Amino acid sequence: MSIILKDKVQGSVAWKGTDLAKDDSWIYYLSEKTIASLENALSHVQKKGLKAPDFTKEDFPIPDLANVIEYFVDELEKGRGFLLIRGLPMERYSDEEASIIYWGLGLHMGIPVSQNANGDLLGHVIDQGLSLENSNVRGYQTKLHLPFHADGSDVVGLLSLRKGKTGGYSSIVSSMAVYNEFLEKYPEYLGILSRPFSFDRRGEEGPGESPVFTSPIFSYYDGKLSCRYVRLFIESAQEKTGIKLSKVEIEALDILDSLLHDENMHFNMMLEEGDMQFVNNYVVLHSRTQYEDYKELERKRHLLRLWLTMPNGREISPDFAMFIDENTGKPGRGGIPPRKQTSGGIIESLK
Repeated sequence: MSIILKDKVQGSVAWKGTDLAKDDSWIYYLSEKTIASLENALSHVQKKGLKAPDFTKEDFPIPDLANVIEYFVDELEKGRGFLLIRGLPMERYSDEEASIIYWGLGLHMGIPVSQNANGDLLGHVIDQGLSLENSNVRGYQTKLHLPFHADGSDVVGLLSLRKGKTGGYSSIVSSMAVYNEFLEKYPEYLGILSRPFSFDRRGEEGPGESPVFTSPIFSYYDGKLSCRYVRLFIESAQEKTGIKLSKVEIEALDILDSLLHDENMHFNMMLEEGDMQFVNNYVVLHSRTQYEDYKELERKRHLLRLWLTMPNGREISPDFAMFIDENTGKPGRGGIPPRKQTSGGIIESLK
């Protein structure tokens, strides 16, 4: 069992939604100078005939933005744990050009890692008409409400290419502030939430690998508290393990959900076209409201997604890892390993 942190989490990372509503200093507005640097790097990539994600950060030179990148990286691990970067003039760019800028910026912030068993490094969040009742479907493939959850990387990033017709708000909540509420009001449940729960791999396990992995919801390790929560995956794991959640475990999860949905705790934002949101999965959980989409394919809600391993990413406990990264040997930093490759190197779905 993980060590239980007995003190409240301090600092800007333990924010509440009411704090963000009163102060918009968390929005980073791109300056014209910064945009010009990104566009120069875009031209550099285009002159080489390259497209995202098939280029390196050396192909996207932004040396004059080193301080900006350092701020982004520090804010994600040492600050509030999330960023909203606003002001990218999308009317100037095609989808392909926007993806080059986004991928290029991401390369300078961290190392992109695989988001699924197909090995996707630059994901597309777009409704495919699928249902989460299928245990092999993930939320980004639907237009449904997504409950609060954390993704399987240090940081998840989104770039909004187009909004839906209505709805589709992005919700974020500080899991550190939620922990503080537990410590103050429901400390008797923290032992439960620090024990391993089974999480469904949603069909993205390799041959012979368990269809579930285990992880505590709260893990205190090496001086830092981390959180992982996807209730849907915990519940669907029961069918695959044959082990039902106990009454006290359900009580703990119900209290956790009530805190996540408390209007004072979370914050809703609309990702406008050109907005880039980055979230540290260990300290912030994210959600999305259901949305109505346009019928025309070219108008459909469409976001690009990155999973990043960060240069200043925290050490996490081995029992908190989804996978062990084959490259670094460290737990939980490598996203979801691609599961099958053809001789030509093209990732194929296992589904």
